[in-house]
Amino acid sequence: MTFDERALRVPGPVIELARTLQDAGFPTWCVGGAVRDALLGLPLLDWDLATAATPAEVRRLFRRTIPVGIEFGTVGVLDRDGRMHEVTTFRRDVQTDGRHAVVEFGASLDQDLARRDFTINAIAFDPIARRLHDPFAGREDLVAGVVRAVGVAEERMREDRLRALRAIRFASRFGFSIDADTWQAIRSSASHLTRLSPERVKQEIDKTLDQVEAPSQAFGRWRDAGAFAAVVPALRDVSDDTLAAIDRLPRPGAVTRPLRRSLRLAALFSELEGKEAERALKALRASNQEIGVVGIVVDRWRRFGAELTAQLTSGGLPGDPALRRMAADIGRLRVNAFLRLGAALWAGDTRIAPAVVRQLFRRLMRIAFRDPIEVADLAVDGDDLRQHGLRAGPELGRVLQKLRQLVIDDPARNTRDELLRLAADLVASPSGAEEQAGS
Repeated sequence: MTFDERALRVPGPVIELARTLQDAGFPTWCVGGAVRDALLGLPLLDWDLATAATPAEVRRLFRRTIPVGIEFGTVGVLDRDGRMHEVTTFRRDVQTDGRHAVVEFGASLDQDLARRDFTINAIAFDPIARRLHDPFAGREDLVAGVVRAVGVAEERMREDRLRALRAIRFASRFGFSIDADTWQAIRSSASHLTRLSPERVKQEIDKTLDQVEAPSQAFGRWRDAGAFAAVVPALRDVSDDTLAAIDRLPRPGAVTRPLRRSLRLAALFSELEGKEAERALKALRASNQEIGVVGIVVDRWRRFGAELTAQLTSGGLPGDPALRRMAADIGRLRVNAFLRLGAALWAGDTRIAPAVVRQLFRRLMRIAFRDPIEVADLAVDGDDLRQHGLRAGPELGRVLQKLRQLVIDDPARNTRDELLRLAADLVASPSGAEEQAGS
């Protein structure tokens, strides 16, 4: 791979910001991920600037600013289109606790780049003079496809433990290898990852699910480096087959699609029991909605997955009554997610024919949305039962649930007259109604 600096097309509003700073006597460079991604020919999101100007000087030069992180030297500057760009003063670290650094200003560009994590992120571009500054040979590592720490890898990891997870994400996202010294520093850093907040760990998991086409490589590295053992112990021994299933599920994409991310998470946690997956996600401070979706899908997979796998391996499918019970237990609105998870896991099983999986998908979806499997599908409701003498309360709910089970077993019973008759028998003699249902 070779790079043409002419391909670095910096947006006009960013050039205007840089020119304003440079005209005021402050050297200013584009830095970070935008330069890296531009050289790789990837779509660009945010262009950030590094400058010799202090935060106070930046705020004096621009009318519309946001104090994003003044103590770290960062000011958000709104360009003429209203888009915010982070403008950060050249700085050096004077103290770190393994996650947050105390910085001082007055550094040179080279000193600022030296404090960055990886060589591919330590390339600067002057958008006015149109020249690159690459003191750590980041372009060479882009060409070679290598993630390499700037300077001494162990020191970079000690400065910020999050860098271990970021290195893995970058390597997996771009299909790069990880430099041997950097990989050893990641492994050494794993036991210290408990210093990261649960929210930050979850954010890295989400970024991997969102940005990486095939997350199995990234999460395999998490496991092999000992990262999962430190921050998500329930996943310390997650298998390659389970990780491969994540790759078969679609990425959330640029526009976040919560169900897609939840499905990828469900695949990641699919070896666990549902409650165990919920506990792990709660520990990561996941949203209640995400915990609920993943917990239910994983729980139902643990409940029905082995049975279905055995059926599909033999080339057959369960009968409609069994599928109705399954759909009722999974929940009409969760059947699609359950089947997509199953299809991703079954795709790695050479014993299971894809045509049989498609047949199961069609039948179970049709049953879930055609047949009566929920209380709301019954031909009678609570008002009907109260009009026929059943009082409101727990007993009414019990009768409705029992009628639901009877109808799941035999949808032909879902008529008003039949259900009222069965309800009367249930109230008079619950066991008698059950015997009738089976006759």
